[in-house]
Amino acid sequence: MTKTASKISPFVSIVGGGLLAGLLDGADAIIYYGLMYGVSAKQISIHIASGLIGRHAAVQGGELSIVLGLFLHFLIAFSAATIFYLVAGKWPSILSHPLLSGTVFGLLWYMLMYRIVLPLSAIPRNPNPRFSLPDFADEIFAHIFLVGIPIALMATYSLHVKRPGFATESQVSDSM
Repeated sequence: MTKTASKISPFVSIVGGGLLAGLLDGADAIIYYGLMYGVSAKQISIHIASGLIGRHAAVQGGELSIVLGLFLHFLIAFSAATIFYLVAGKWPSILSHPLLSGTVFGLLWYMLMYRIVLPLSAIPRNPNPRFSLPDFADEIFAHIFLVGIPIALMATYSLHVKRPGFATESQVSDSM
């Protein structure tokens, strides 16, 4: 008897991909910025909240700002998963190579976040920003391996691309 891949709903794919990407990316931020700069998870969440409500309000908001930052972080991750899923539904050929499409998506998502979203946010601007190769490398790593690829793999599984070792639904029906 041939094995079949079980199909999961778009909702499960999007929530699963967004949750996985949000958890992995959040863990990376906590570990990397904690080790490099001594920044706590609370400070990271407040920083994210400051993108919507400004630095002063985020710091004054305390625990509510932490919750807002977590909410926004996962909202962004779920948005990424939704966009990838919708694009993959229109161009299913990108699912033939989820590692490649996830890498490209992760890089595009990085550019969207750092070239459009963050500049339009209320996050305070550093008047003298300095380029940091370790920070840049971590951001690229996270967007490719912790955001793009997990989302692509969830969408690939959900949208039922034929993979070695799995039969399509029609092959299973024909064999019965």
